[in-house]
Amino acid sequence: MSSSRLRPARRAGTVLAAGALLGTVATAAGATPAGAAPAAPAAPAPPAADCSAAYRIEQKLDGGTVWRMCWRYSTDSGLILDKVTYQPPGEPAPIRVLNSAKLAQIHVPYDDGNAEYDDLTGAGFGWGLQNLKPGECPGGTLTSVKVPDVGKVNGLCTTTRARGHAYRMAADTGSKVWQAQGKDLLVYTVNKVGWYEYISEWRFSSDGMIGANVGATGSLSPVDYNATDGRGWPIGKGARDYATSHAHNVFWKLDFGLDGSSKGRIEQYDSQVTPPARGGSPTVKTTRTTVTKELAGDAKNMRWWRVVSATGKNKDGHPRSYEIVPGHTNTYAGRPFTRHDVYFTQARACEQFASNNILDCGRNAPDSVDKWVNGETLTNPAVWVNIGFHHVARDEDQQPMPVHWQGFQLAPRDVTAMNPLTPADLAGQNGAPPQGS
Repeated sequence: MSSSRLRPARRAGTVLAAGALLGTVATAAGATPAGAAPAAPAAPAPPAADCSAAYRIEQKLDGGTVWRMCWRYSTDSGLILDKVTYQPPGEPAPIRVLNSAKLAQIHVPYDDGNAEYDDLTGAGFGWGLQNLKPGECPGGTLTSVKVPDVGKVNGLCTTTRARGHAYRMAADTGSKVWQAQGKDLLVYTVNKVGWYEYISEWRFSSDGMIGANVGATGSLSPVDYNATDGRGWPIGKGARDYATSHAHNVFWKLDFGLDGSSKGRIEQYDSQVTPPARGGSPTVKTTRTTVTKELAGDAKNMRWWRVVSATGKNKDGHPRSYEIVPGHTNTYAGRPFTRHDVYFTQARACEQFASNNILDCGRNAPDSVDKWVNGETLTNPAVWVNIGFHHVARDEDQQPMPVHWQGFQLAPRDVTAMNPLTPADLAGQNGAPPQGS
């Protein structure tokens, strides 16, 4: 890509936190319903809130689930969500899930070896926050963010979106059907880096699911139509205008705080299928391994990880946890830090970016997540998720380029004793259900 992708060097770590912005941003951080006039002042916020009203997001979803969180904005990371809590129906108080969640790098190497970018810490990601039009935040609220050297940007959208069935179950006898249609809370920004525009989206569902996704759109780089060496794809007429293939390796950093404690444990599960004996069926054995030391983990068939609460249990007495569910990925082998799908490291304040970490961790300290995995005992684990996409351009990528998404989910596992949206007439069916519904 052109060198215009790069920004001048700036002081690292500029974060627009609630306290820093009060008095400099419009009332309620400039929050305005998309397509509507400014609303009347809201009712007073409840006491003992985790952040001021201008930086608080709270949404009640279908079935009564409430999500609460605080937001801030960093000129390196972009949008950061803090103090994320989930309160499903029947729970007397919010359940803390995440202390903090954010992007940790977008690494973009080109197949011909002539260009390689760290879009967060090397190309001005945070300064590229885009003004969103009301139509880009349908039914939601656009919030103003003050970006240094840029000014106020209507760049944060919070809205809800239908997701189809939350559940469906037909009775074994009679015509009774239990079903519900769900909505998700969406929180997102758009950041422009060079010709690419990244939609950074967080999705929160009424059943406790969390989704993290980055969508790349905008335009292919106009200076990279030279891949006649077989490292690209022709997108103009005939055999010309070969757009260079490249990768988008997106990292997220998650600091869990399940039930208010950052001292959760990591568990890895692996299932092995044994071929059937003569006349029998295959058998499957699942083993659990507690991850006690820092780990660079590789996704494999029938392997998964969960983060387990150090203190909280559900009403059945089972430890609360969240399972990491990676989406489709193309693991990029070109750099050590992109060769693994998850990393679990002992949390350190200076370790914030998966590559080109611009914070000061001391003289000669390594600057990528793979080198932070060095055998330390995990007592306060930081979780890093890497999802890769190898972008081989196609004719349909012009013009503009359709959004291509990459991401992962966090699935609640034993956070509640039953489906948090269980209808009242099924609430007695915890454990072995009766024969028939």
